[in-house]
Amino acid sequence: MTYSIPERNSKLIDTGEFLVAEKYMKKDLAKGLGFGLKKRIEFELERLARWKINYPYSIEHAYELLKDQVKNLSKEDFLILISRGCIDHKIIGNKIFIFDRFIPNLFWLCPDQKRRKKKTKEEREKTRRLLKERAFKVIASGEGFNSPIVYHVRMSIRIKPGSIPIGEKVRVWMPLPREDDINSDVKIVKAEPEILRISDREQRTVYFEDEMREGLEFSLEYKFTSRGFYRKIDENKVEPFDENNDVYKVFTEERPPHIVFTPYLIKLAEDITRDERNPYLKVKRIWSWITHNVRYTYAHDYALYDNISEYTARNRRGDCGMQALLFITLCRIVGIPARWQSGWYMNPIRPGMHDWAQFYIEPYGWLYADPSFGSIRHSEEWRNDFYLGNNEGFRLAANIEISVPFDPPKLFFRSDPVDNQRGEVEWERGNLYYNLWDYKFEIIRFC
Repeated sequence: MTYSIPERNSKLIDTGEFLVAEKYMKKDLAKGLGFGLKKRIEFELERLARWKINYPYSIEHAYELLKDQVKNLSKEDFLILISRGCIDHKIIGNKIFIFDRFIPNLFWLCPDQKRRKKKTKEEREKTRRLLKERAFKVIASGEGFNSPIVYHVRMSIRIKPGSIPIGEKVRVWMPLPREDDINSDVKIVKAEPEILRISDREQRTVYFEDEMREGLEFSLEYKFTSRGFYRKIDENKVEPFDENNDVYKVFTEERPPHIVFTPYLIKLAEDITRDERNPYLKVKRIWSWITHNVRYTYAHDYALYDNISEYTARNRRGDCGMQALLFITLCRIVGIPARWQSGWYMNPIRPGMHDWAQFYIEPYGWLYADPSFGSIRHSEEWRNDFYLGNNEGFRLAANIEISVPFDPPKLFFRSDPVDNQRGEVEWERGNLYYNLWDYKFEIIRFC
């Protein structure tokens, strides 16, 4: 995002005139632009295609889907929900298209609609109870890393028929847990086809290649140990930072385009932490602002945001990764080292992709922060206290940085240019976006 597309094209995209914008951008590419601007425009063309995939439903289709979830929903009710901003939508070519995950977002954006839900999931309540039991076990086990769990998991990627021609080479990167404080003893049990490379970069990956055929599947089975973490912080023992320390230098820097010290975010950070000197108390103020003001909602493709942290702050909404990026950015602005961590939330009942953060405080070192889990909207007071500093240990952490080039490098734009949780796929003519393959992640065993 170092380069900006012409303002004319930007306005056309904002108003949904995708075909006209595409026409102008293709004309611009024909002019022989410099490498950086050329790549920026190519990326914008890729984003146009992704908008359409992320917003697949017509009003009629979305209405029929929602009728199965909401009691006594009329077409007029549905249109009112759109006008209220309860249903995520986008205008493309003078038509309204609805976000693919609009149903769960509806109940987060407009909580008054929860009473109209036809059913609640018992599984969700079981998951929440198990999470609380696990967190309290970690607290009771004492300070530091404790309460290890050994997981045996399997991840697979299956290429959909017709995605690319038979016989063409397919390249696949899958995430693998890092050997770190929270995860250890990572052992690969089985892989199909043969692993060609394991990268230990900040986004750890396993790399495969194979020829396209009917039913082509890549699979990775491994074991690892995950630990919880608990630390009592005495704010009176917090020490000032050594600003010449490498940790301070690296983790208080900007990392465009999503960790950027914009005027809006600088003012917000200053307002939140005004007159506070203690680094830990600054963090607590940032934590309180995010967990009280930002609603959890599912996000569209991260590639479709120009600056995730600013979007999240301005709109006061975002998924786990967006809230983590906002936390990291605000911490760095006020001189608190902070960094990314992500992978999977490994609740044995229902695992799911998840992102969180870490922050550094002297003399305690790296501590955890999971703002989406700590939100007051969960209506569980223990969460807001526990998830600033601590971690229950239901975690698979494959990534400790955003937007890290893969090894071997990916040749085309990634499906997720920020994170890596379900993997990436490409062939010699381009990236294979998520709609062209299926993935499965399963916990085979845990103890």
